[in-house]
Order: sequence, then structure tokens, then C-alpha cells
Amino acid sequence: MFFATKNFNKFREACMVLREFNLSLGMLKIKTLEIQSESLEEIAKASVLEAFEKCGIPLIVEDAGLFIEALNDFPGPYASYAYKTIGNRGLLRLMDGVENRKARFQSVVAYFSPDLETPVCFKGEIVGEITKEVRKGNSGFGFDPIFKPQGSDKTFAEMSIEEKNMYSHRARAFREFAKWYRSFKRIV
Repeated sequence: MFFATKNFNKFREACMVLREFNLSLGMLKIKTLEIQSESLEEIAKASVLEAFEKCGIPLIVEDAGLFIEALNDFPGPYASYAYKTIGNRGLLRLMDGVENRKARFQSVVAYFSPDLETPVCFKGEIVGEITKEVRKGNSGFGFDPIFKPQGSDKTFAEMSIEEKNMYSHRARAFREFAKWYRSFKRIV
């Protein structure tokens, strides 16, 4: 099975989670157009169908969003674009003087193969908060240096991949997928 992504960090995190279920994953760098939608699920479904159309093999795609309560859930599904345009420091500037730091990361993993009529999706979510400063660590990417999951005093960037996978939205979505996939493979 292949993960259609250009993001090696996402690929590494997914591989570690799927290894827990004795599943292996290949990385497939394939370009897809990301539809504009408020729904991560719709974005992931459209992406997996487009990628499948191009290569015809069983595929996974993953899309994630950062939803900040005080900013009316901005950047939401546009997290990647927001990161590229304003980055961590820009997001922190938007939150200057804001007391409510509550945020959540969501991830949707979509899978499609010739055995299915429509893509299947799996959601993971982690609640936490936006820090008041960029906290550098040895790992992480995107908004990881400013997101601290509930129950931890570290940001995702300050955690090892193994530690991040204990909390992360992406790991939760991939675990849900892996449980389903093992049952699905017994049926087909």
C-alpha cells in the first residue's frame, strides 16, 4: 500500500504507526490538486480519488488542519497555506493579547482501492493549546513548534516522533485506519 504525499515527515510518522499493526507503507510522490473546502474529509476524498486515477493502485492520503478557538477555527483546513504565508510567528502575532489559547489539530486519512466503491475516511483529533512563543525542538514541522497537546508540557516539535505519535491527530487517524484495514483485508 502507498501513501501519496510529498511530505517525508508525515510519511515517517505514518510508517511508525502502521508498523505497530505489522503493515508497511511506501511513499508515492504524486501531485494532486487540493480542492478548497471547509471539510478535511472532502479534501482527503477528492485527493485520494485523483491520485488513484493517476496510478490505479491502493492509496492513502492524509490531510490535516489546525483549528484555533479564539480565531474562529482559523486556519482550519487551510493550515498548510497559512503556514507557508504567515508561518508560526505570524500566527502568534494574530494571537497577541489573546487569553484563550485552545486549539485542536485534526487529521483525516482517506483510503481507496479497486475493491471499494467510495473512499473510506478515518479521523483523528488532539486538543491542546497554542503557546505564546515558538518553542524549537529537534523534530516536528509546520505548526508543531507552537502546539502543545493537552496532558503534555512539550510542543510537538519538542517531542521525539515516538512521543508525538502517542498524542498526535495523525497517529490517531492512522491507528483507526490500520484497525479497519486489517479487518477489510480479511474480507476481500
